[in-house]
Amino acid sequence: MCPYPWYQVMRLSKDKKQQRYQMVIHAKEHGVKPTARLYATTPKTVRKWLLRFIEDGYQALADMSRRPHYSPNAVPEDDAKHIVKLKSKYKRLGAEQVKVLENLTTSSKTIRKIWRANGVSSRKRRKKHVTKQNLREIKKQFALFERACEDTKDLDDIPEYWPQMMAKGLPKVQYTFREVSCGVQFLGFSDERSLTNAMLFAGYINEHLKKYDLIIENGIRQTDNGSEYIGAWSAKNPSVYTLAIESEKLIHGTIPPGAHRFQSDVETVHNLIEIDFYEIERFNDRREFMEKAYTYQLFFNLERPNTYKENKSPWQLAREKRPNIPKEALMLPPVDLDELLDKKIDNPAIGGYHVSSSPFF
Repeated sequence: MCPYPWYQVMRLSKDKKQQRYQMVIHAKEHGVKPTARLYATTPKTVRKWLLRFIEDGYQALADMSRRPHYSPNAVPEDDAKHIVKLKSKYKRLGAEQVKVLENLTTSSKTIRKIWRANGVSSRKRRKKHVTKQNLREIKKQFALFERACEDTKDLDDIPEYWPQMMAKGLPKVQYTFREVSCGVQFLGFSDERSLTNAMLFAGYINEHLKKYDLIIENGIRQTDNGSEYIGAWSAKNPSVYTLAIESEKLIHGTIPPGAHRFQSDVETVHNLIEIDFYEIERFNDRREFMEKAYTYQLFFNLERPNTYKENKSPWQLAREKRPNIPKEALMLPPVDLDELLDKKIDNPAIGGYHVSSSPFF
C-alpha cells in the first residue's frame, strides 16, 4: 500500500500523467479496488482515470480545466461585442477614457480583459529614454489664469479630418489657449496661421477673462517663437500680439529656441483633441464643425477627468482655487477668427470681440 495519500502524491508530482498511467495499468491487471488500496485512493478515482485512458489514451491522463461552464456575473455577449467594437472607433484611447466617453458600467479592468480575449491591439507606446521633470506640484501653486500657454495646430495632417476639410471648407488651423494650473482650454479656428489671427484670438480671450475678473496682473502668456506671435524674426518693435497681451498688464513670454517641451501643456491637449475629436467626428459644414467643437470644449472643461491632475476636470480644479467662480467662465465658445476678422474689416469702429462663433450664443 502507498505510504502517502494519492492527493499528496499528485500535489508533489512533476509528471502527473506518468503516475496516473502506472495506476491504470495496475488497475487493468489487478482490478479497480485492489489498485485503490495500493495507491491510497478511492475506487471512484481509479475508475475515472481508467475510463479516460481506455477512451482517449495517454493524453487523456492530463489535468482538465476546472473553469465553470457558466458565470452569472460575466458580461453579456452583446455588451462584450459592443466593447470590442468601440476599440475600432477609439483606436488610441485606453479603457478608462472609453468608459467615460461611452458612459459604460463595465469596469475598466474588465474592458481591458475583454479586449485581450478578443485579440484587440494594445495602445502601449514605446517608452522614452529621456526622463521628464515632474512639474505637477509647482503648477498647482499658480493662481487660476496666472500662467497660460498659446499655440497653433495645423489640421491638414490628420488623415480622418483632411478629406472633410478640403470638401466642406472646414478650418485648417486651430488656435489653442490653455491655462496651466487647472488645464482650462479655449479654442479658435481659421484658414491660415497669421499674426493678425493670433492677435484677434488673444483679444477674444482677454475680453472674456476681464468679464469674470480672471486677469492676473503680471501673469504670463507663453508662446513659441513663431511669426504668428513675434512677427518677423528681425523686428525691432513688439508685435501686435505682444501689444495685445501687454495692454492687459500681462507678460508675453516666449520659449527658448528649440525648447519645445516648454510648451508641453498645450502640446498635450493638441494630441488629446486629435484623438478625442478629429479622428472620431464627422462634419457636414463649417457651422456644424463649430457646434461640435464647442460641445467638445464644454466636455473638456467641465466633465473630462485629467489623470495627470488628480483625475479631476478643469472645472473641479478651478472651483478649488476660486469657489465663487461661475461655470460660464469656462464656457467661452470657440471663435471663427476668419468671421471675426471680416466683421472688423466691414466695421472698423465696432468694439469688443463679439462674434457668432456658436449658435448657442
